[in-house]
Order: sequence, then structure tokens, then C-alpha cells
Amino acid sequence: MKKLTELPDWQQLLSHFADMADCRLPDLFDADNARFKHYSMQAAGIFLDYSRNLINDTTLKHLRQLAETSDLSHKIKDLFSGAPLNTTEKRPALHSALRDPGDMPLLTTGQGDVRQLISHTQQRLQSLVKAIQSGKWRGITGKPIAHIVNVGIGGSHLGPMMTCQALKDFAVSPLRLHFLSSVDKSHLNDVWEQIDPETTVFIISSKSFSTIETLTNAKTIVSRMQALFGEKCVEQHFIAVTAVTAKARAFGIPEDHIFPLWDWVGGRYSIWSAIGLPLMLMIGNEQYEDFLSGAYEMDQHFKETSFEKNMPVILALLSIWYVNFFHSRAQAIVPYAYRLRSLVPYLQQAVMESNGKSVDLNGNPVDYMTSPIIFGEEGCNGQHTYHQLLHQGRQLVPVDFIMVGSTVKNDFDDHQFTLLASALSQAQALLKGKSREEAAATLSRQNETEIDLLAAHQAIPGNRPSNMLFISEITPKTLGALIALYEHKIFVESVIWGINPFDQWGVELGKQLLPDIVNSLQTDNVFSNDTASYGMIEHIKKMQRTKS
Repeated sequence: MKKLTELPDWQQLLSHFADMADCRLPDLFDADNARFKHYSMQAAGIFLDYSRNLINDTTLKHLRQLAETSDLSHKIKDLFSGAPLNTTEKRPALHSALRDPGDMPLLTTGQGDVRQLISHTQQRLQSLVKAIQSGKWRGITGKPIAHIVNVGIGGSHLGPMMTCQALKDFAVSPLRLHFLSSVDKSHLNDVWEQIDPETTVFIISSKSFSTIETLTNAKTIVSRMQALFGEKCVEQHFIAVTAVTAKARAFGIPEDHIFPLWDWVGGRYSIWSAIGLPLMLMIGNEQYEDFLSGAYEMDQHFKETSFEKNMPVILALLSIWYVNFFHSRAQAIVPYAYRLRSLVPYLQQAVMESNGKSVDLNGNPVDYMTSPIIFGEEGCNGQHTYHQLLHQGRQLVPVDFIMVGSTVKNDFDDHQFTLLASALSQAQALLKGKSREEAAATLSRQNETEIDLLAAHQAIPGNRPSNMLFISEITPKTLGALIALYEHKIFVESVIWGINPFDQWGVELGKQLLPDIVNSLQTDNVFSNDTASYGMIEHIKKMQRTKS
């Protein structure tokens, strides 16, 4: 079997890249007055303008052919039908089933009909939400619940926190939500100061229920709660979301307060599961259904639309184009919306944990780049930090601008117009730039001296690609669609690169090494087998002895 880089489609793209390498975006627009119309589309409430890319129809044709050769059509069907696409762990990746309202059986090996499992769990979650929101669920002293603390890390933290921030305007409950992830005790103490333990429920979210950061925090919280209210408080103040219910029971959490997270749902794709309980508690059951339906609408678009008009496919192919042919090592995601301020770290995990791989599905080393480095920040803040590199750095960094028509319901004023104009001006500057001659002319009008020197510094090369994604308003439905869009983009990239996007052995290695190093720091035993770690452990112990 030929390697990806040896395929005729890949070689065609290499040849085509040689023709496109020196093209200029302004010239492409000059040659086609309808370029914006040709390279824009809408799906599931999201409008995409991809006209600002270094592409033409031939580029897209070759990229689509590469997708066909990679058997993408069949892989999409496999994804939704429950085929074991997570080959190293022999599991399906069925996060999309969590938002599918259909009732047709979905059978998987060893699991039976997963739709029944999902439906039963969703009904239990909905009952829990009603109990807490209505005040029926009370703490050990008889007071209703006023605070929810989500204790988790990775997808168990980023998903709930990001979505709750994004949909704050849709809250139907006065519950105050808090998110604890860092094992640094300062984080726990900060959260503790913000809550009333007597009226707080703690959600311990850990797929394995052995994640050391999460359990360290959970044990400290239990100790503090029991010191205040006695041993039985765990029964009324703690909920668990996990794939290992026996460990949650051993922790003292009652069976009916434990919700499953199945092994066919990866942590970074788990917001649609019981991991989304904080969001459900904030926006209520009906609006959470809207959140799921937005994702389902994007699922249907992805499943049923030809590659030519398929939004996740197009975004993925553009990513392949820049990563593997322009050798772009990074991509920026820039949401111009305060409510989406945590979207970038959420997508950093989704993209880099999924596709940061160096071997293909057969275990053979790949000779091409896979995941780009994802970075970014809320729009206007980013303009005053890293955008300088986007405009004048040597690196080519494609950008996804995410614009929202109204970030506060129906509120169009100077704030919103400035926000939207900021995104458009940055995209225009990336596209057109500013020539040395234009800079010199401006300096001359300003009666500046040393015009040649200053013009060299003020020239902006332009010709930097970007996508513009526009949402009229952040709602549960549009947020669901946006998250699903990026999930499917990641999957398409993985299919073309021939890698497994559903395992994360690099993350697992750190987890495996952690307990021995903790033991080395706490005792006289030394488990580290490298001199660098041994030297650092001994230095830390010396500092601890000095302090004591």
C-alpha cells in the first residue's frame, strides 16, 4: 500500500502548489468579482466565507480527490454507525449518538443498543436537573442548592466551563457555577471562598475515576465537607460522572448519584454526555435539547452533503493544504465574542490531542505533518498581542475569525459595531497588507523624516489566508453546531492523514509516570530512572527541608 505522500493525488497537489505558491489574494479577487459568492456557504446557522484562501477551483478539486482516495465517504458512514474507528482501543467513537434524537437501534459489540443507554441516562439527568432547580434536592442541613462546583480536568473541565460561559445569557436558574481543574491548592481555595459549602453540590467528573488531579481535589473537598457536616454529607453533596461506577461507589457516592460516561465517548468529545450536567443545570432541559439539536443539524449536514458544499470537509481540506503544502505549523482561532473566550483552549485540546500523532493506523511513522499548533484568544485582546506576528511574522498562520452578529440579545450599538469592524479590518489587513510604496506615501503626507527606513518597517506583506465564520447570535443551538463543525473537521483531517484521532497515548504516559514521582517527592524512595528528574526531585526536597 502506498504512503500518503506517494499517492498520485498528493503528487498532483505538490505540482499544483508550485503553480499557486506565488499567487496573490488581491489578484484572485480582481480576476473573479463573484469570488465571495463562489467560496461561501451556510449550514446549521453558520455562514462560512472561505474566499480569502490561497486557492482556486483546481485546488479544491485536487483536495476533494485526495479525500475520495482516502475513502472519506465510507469513514463518515463508519463514524456514525459505530464501527471501531478507535483502532488501538478497539472502540467506536459515538459522541454523535448522544445528540441524535432518532430511535432506531444502534448496536455495538459488547454494548448492545447504545440508544437505550443514552435515553435512560438522559432521563435521569433531566430528573436531577428538575430536582436541583426546583429546590427539591437539599443539602444535609436542609437548605436548597445554590452552588455547583464541577471538579474535573481536560474535557471534563473545558467543555462544561466553555459552554457555560458561552451560554450565560440563557441561564434559567440562579445557581452559581464554579469550575475546579488545577491541582494547585490555590485554585481550590479560591473556589472555596466563593461558595457556601452548606448549599453546594460537587460534580466529580472523571472517566476513569483515577485521574490524580481530580481525585486529589475531590478528596480534599470531601475532607473539608465531612469536617463541617459529618461523614454522611457525601450522599447529599456529591455527584459522579464516570465510566467506572464501582470506584465512585467506593468513594462514597450513592448509586443514583452516579452517571455513566461510556468508553465510546472520548473526554474531549464528552460535552454531549453527563459531562454536560453543569450546562443542563444552568440553561435547563429544554434549552439543552436545543444545544444537542444544533449539533445534530451539523451532523446531518456532514453526513448528507457532497464534499463540494460540505462545511467541515472544506475547512479540513484547507487545513491540509496549509499544513502539508505551505508547511504552516500553526493555525489561529479568533472568536470576536467575550462569551466565546474559552473556545480556543477547548479547541486546542480537541485538535491537538486528537491529531497530534506521528504514526499512521498501521503503526508506521508518517513522513508529513499532522496537527497544527492551535492558538488564539478573544478577538480584540488578540489584536493587541499576537496579531503582530500574523501580519508581519515570517510564519504563514491561517486564521479562523469567528464573528457573532449580536453577543447580547438584540443589542446593536457602538460596542457591537466596533467588535464586528475589528474582525473585518484584521481580515482585510491580512489579505491586502500595505506595500512599501503605500507606507512611504502615507509618511510623506505626514511630513515624516527617514521615510525609506520607516516605510520598510511599516510595510505589511498581506496575502495571509483566513476564514470568516459568522453566527447571527450565540444560542444553545448555534453553539452546538459550532462545536460539531470543528469535531467533524478534526475527523476529516485524521482520515486523510491516516491517523487515529480518538486515542491519546501521549497523555496517558504522563499519567503513568505521575504516581511514582509523587511517591518520590513524599518519601525517601526514588522511582525516577533518569538523572534529570532525580536531580530536580532532590533539589525540591532540599528546599522543603530548608523551609521546615
